[in-house]
Amino acid sequence: MDDKKKEVVGNTEIVPVEITEEFLKEKLYEVRGVKVMLDSDLAEIYGYETKNFNRQVKNNAKKFEG
Repeated sequence: MDDKKKEVVGNTEIVPVEITEEFLKEKLYEVRGVKVMLDSDLAEIYGYETKNFNRQVKNNAKKFEG
């Protein structure tokens, strides 16, 4: 990808994502009147695999209370 750095972890290639307002709007969903984002989308934004992202949330639950 252009001049973006790629990182390979295990056999998974991690590519940095440019975060724009449009990108975030595409990742927002409305469920029963509440705006939400999928864990897989958040993991992509933060550069984690979904499994590892969920582990971080579980281990730091107080930081993610709503």
